Amino acid sequence: MHFTDTVYRNPYWPTWPLLQITQGCTHNSCKFCTMYKDVQFRLQPMEWIEEDLKELAEMDPHAKTIQLLSANPLCMSYDKLAPILEMINKYLPEMECIYGATRVTDIRNKTVDELKSLKEMGLREISLGVESGDDWTLDRVHKGYHAEDIYEQCGKLREAGIDFWMTFLNGVAGKEHSMDHAVHSAEVFSRCDPMLVGTGGLVLFPGTPLLDEANRGEFTPLSEREMLIELKIFVEHLTCDCTFITHHTVSGKNLTGPDFLKRKDSIVTALQHEIDHGDMDVLAASRRNKRTL
Repeated sequence: MHFTDTVYRNPYWPTWPLLQITQGCTHNSCKFCTMYKDVQFRLQPMEWIEEDLKELAEMDPHAKTIQLLSANPLCMSYDKLAPILEMINKYLPEMECIYGATRVTDIRNKTVDELKSLKEMGLREISLGVESGDDWTLDRVHKGYHAEDIYEQCGKLREAGIDFWMTFLNGVAGKEHSMDHAVHSAEVFSRCDPMLVGTGGLVLFPGTPLLDEANRGEFTPLSEREMLIELKIFVEHLTCDCTFITHHTVSGKNLTGPDFLKRKDSIVTALQHEIDHGDMDVLAASRRNKRTL
């Protein structure tokens, strides 16, 4: 298999098999991320992709799911992506569901009809690393799009019938804009109506511009308790009936699961209990031990 850099994959999707079709990230400018900092973006050579599919067909000819890599493999135009999906179905004829993570901006270069065609080829679910629905925050961390872009592109996915996930990055606005980040994100996410909303807490990793700004006093990180308060505000304002997943350092056993609206009150109660009684030193230690998004 031609894996050319560190492999990052969605742990909630089936983890086998994996197929790399791009290298690195087209954007690679988010101030909080180092995942592909030293990886130059390029398309994976088609001959490598076909060789990998031949190998996968020998190893697991009955594979029904596959996850595409790397950071945002769906950045390709329809004309480049469609032949790859066709090749997947050729070598893995029992394929039912193709998964891929991508950026909001990667949907722009595809029409609804093209998205519908990709779905017919097996593209069933997309994970969007949205991080925020607040324009000030999106500009602050160089995401490269605004809230209305998120809504417009998610609307195309809904029309095409492709399920999608959205992520909220707790703490990324710092103290300067925490409330607006939480409220505006919940509003945009609710309008988009994703099948799943995932949340994670910001870690200021070495080598990130956001850590450099924090060291210069230009960015004020939230404390562990303030992170929980922001997450609680986001949950309180979220109104889409999705599956809800959190990677926050707080225990997620009472927070994660389907039927969000039925469980919303209990999630808010659990977060308030953690705010009032949680061991913030333990949460901070857990955050310090994280090595990547």
